[in-house]
Amino acid sequence: MKKLYLTAFLGLGIFTYSQQLKDKAYKKETDKALLIKTEQAELEAKKKTSEEKAKLPKPYNPKADAEKDLQTLIAKAKKEKKNIMIQAGGNWCIWCLRFNQFVQTNPELKEMVDANFLYYHLNYSPDNKNEKVFEEFGNPGEKFGYPVFIVLDENGKLLHIQQSDVLEEEKGYSLERVKDFFEQWVVRK
Repeated sequence: MKKLYLTAFLGLGIFTYSQQLKDKAYKKETDKALLIKTEQAELEAKKKTSEEKAKLPKPYNPKADAEKDLQTLIAKAKKEKKNIMIQAGGNWCIWCLRFNQFVQTNPELKEMVDANFLYYHLNYSPDNKNEKVFEEFGNPGEKFGYPVFIVLDENGKLLHIQQSDVLEEEKGYSLERVKDFFEQWVVRK
């Protein structure tokens, strides 16, 4: 009888162990399949983003002398009594390109920007990080990501730094939030 119990106990142990091995093998295969699906989805998303990026205008000039450009803008802003709106980012940044496209293709926003601001695309890229200019504003891109908006008064004084994620809506931007943001910084005459 003891032999029978021992055999049954050993048999149960072997059965349990084999089930655990099967479960581990199944989990491993399931995890591997999930990883492959995730990698495929990520590759597809990157491909779509790359295709979108290729179609959008590239407003940032990595060769621009941002310090000189901003001094010129400040002199012009004094004459025109306008604030300066700086959109910091780069042609590598899909959200920067989307924002530019959003403003340029929306007649209401384009008119608002053209009438009320001197607008500048401040480049941040491996080609030109514009470190000195970014340092003047406390390196907001490091804190908020890109794009980040820097609003200066007509004398070049920093008025506001705005992160862009609060302006986003799905894979684009909210018209109402962007309008509200711009309207806050219009010089009232």
